[in-house]
Amino acid sequence: MNHPTDNTNVPAPAPTGDAPSRYFVTSFGCQMNVYDGERMGEMLNAQGMQAAATREDADLVILNTCHIREKAVARVYSDIGRLKREDGSKPMIAVAGCVAQAEGGEIARRAPSVDIVVGPQAYHRLPQLIEQARSGKAAVDTDMPAVTKFGALPARSKQPRPSAFLTVQEGCDKFCTYCVVPYTRGAEISRPFADLVEEARALVDGGVKEITLLGQNVNAWTGNDGKGRLQGLEGLIEVLADLSGLERIRYTTSHPNDMTDGLIAAHRDVPKLMPYLHLPVQSGSDRILKAMNRSHSAASYLAIIDKVRAARPDIALSGDFIVGFPGETEADFEATLDIVRNARYAQAYSFKYSSRPGTPAADMEDQISPEIMDERLQRLQDLLNAQQREFNQGSVGERTRVLLERQGRRADQLVGKSPWLQSVHVVDPNARIGDLIDVEILSAGPNSLEGTSLSMVTA
Repeated sequence: MNHPTDNTNVPAPAPTGDAPSRYFVTSFGCQMNVYDGERMGEMLNAQGMQAAATREDADLVILNTCHIREKAVARVYSDIGRLKREDGSKPMIAVAGCVAQAEGGEIARRAPSVDIVVGPQAYHRLPQLIEQARSGKAAVDTDMPAVTKFGALPARSKQPRPSAFLTVQEGCDKFCTYCVVPYTRGAEISRPFADLVEEARALVDGGVKEITLLGQNVNAWTGNDGKGRLQGLEGLIEVLADLSGLERIRYTTSHPNDMTDGLIAAHRDVPKLMPYLHLPVQSGSDRILKAMNRSHSAASYLAIIDKVRAARPDIALSGDFIVGFPGETEADFEATLDIVRNARYAQAYSFKYSSRPGTPAADMEDQISPEIMDERLQRLQDLLNAQQREFNQGSVGERTRVLLERQGRRADQLVGKSPWLQSVHVVDPNARIGDLIDVEILSAGPNSLEGTSLSMVTA
């Protein structure tokens, strides 16, 4: 569904005077929004602007929004209201991302303090939109051209962290009946192979040691390599693994229908590909999966998991679940609990069904009451949390390599990620953020691990 630029009846903002010089980006939702937010910042830096430390210090605030859940939309409008300052002034406000795409000019009508509305496929035009807003013209752009934004963005700059996101694919052709992504992000588009290798190389040259490849359906990515051969995601991963200085590769989010044998084999054959897979199933009931238009069954999903574990026995599995989809019975929900027991997740994300306007599920009969959804979600999360604790506990006594990413709560503590995406707290006075160190896991909590640096043990 294309949402062309629509300025009809949108009230023009008042001229804002001087050009903004300090910006602040807040990104809600998925990792792809985090990537988009970083790219907006890099683009504004290239325009001579500087990042502000806080919203209060900024004269341009960008709310980079998510439209997946109803509460996320309400939060955007709440945040817009909070940007008004005590003296009655406000920064220039830009609403970007999927809420901007879905609601377009309605945002400017509903929240007149918003100066700019820009969709996720048009944010490369932010500098022009800022000038439009300064001159008092309506600045709304929710066009969905083919992925021209990537060619218009500046080269990647040095990242403040040792890990970075790299969007390789956008959009979705699956049309799950509950999901707005096909309408807010458009059809599935794969970025060119050469462009991705170039961007990855720039990230590594800037100090990045771990890259997570992103896409709404990341494993649907295809592209022609330097020799003109059509490659799937595994081919891209193999080439990126040859980049000197890149130590780790991850990817998310995958769709079961695009989980090819070649990609499964990459988990066995490419040492830099981390033993972690996020593979949403959403429900364990075939009846509900059909109503969701998921195009896979519980059995076919578990068969994929069996193949992945055969290729990489130590893999950590993650998933997504929706409880309370319209028409879900207690038997359907029990089938979801069964698939969780069979799959054995290291971690997972679970949500109550959220009706999104314009999706087929919003008009389905037998909507589930909030009370039933709450009760089912609690039971599901109890099981998922137990599995996560069990997985983490199984790490105690193991030795593994940790990529240190940030300062811990204590001055002497650093926090990094294990190959299985677990947060690991460790003390090593000789280590620095960005180091890969060998650690022995001493204890496990529900959400993180505690370890000791082996360099300290042997010192």
